[in-house]
Amino acid sequence: MNKILIFDDDTSILEVISIIFEENGYKVEISETSHDIIQKVEAFRPDVILMDNWIPNIGGVEATKLLKSHAEFKDIPVIYVTANSDIKTLADSAQADDFVAKPFNLEDLEEKVAFYMKK
Repeated sequence: MNKILIFDDDTSILEVISIIFEENGYKVEISETSHDIIQKVEAFRPDVILMDNWIPNIGGVEATKLLKSHAEFKDIPVIYVTANSDIKTLADSAQADDFVAKPFNLEDLEEKVAFYMKK
């Protein structure tokens, strides 16, 4: 089963994304903080990570960098999901694999996740 780990502090977004992906047969885990990304990834072993930029403690850029500097987890695709107008620059500086701007089109998000699941 494909597993997706979502980091976002907006509970309504977490709810919507979780329902959509669970209905599509994904196992979903969510987190409202990002400082413990390595522990979360180690415990859940996701195939894809969705990362919000504005998330408590260390923020999406730092959390993604932490993950990408970790030898065992650096190849897990991270899709940056945020409402920032400069999302491409943020995603690049975080070393994220891709990005989707909020408010996002669910189909776009589903397509991107499906694309990275196949890798």
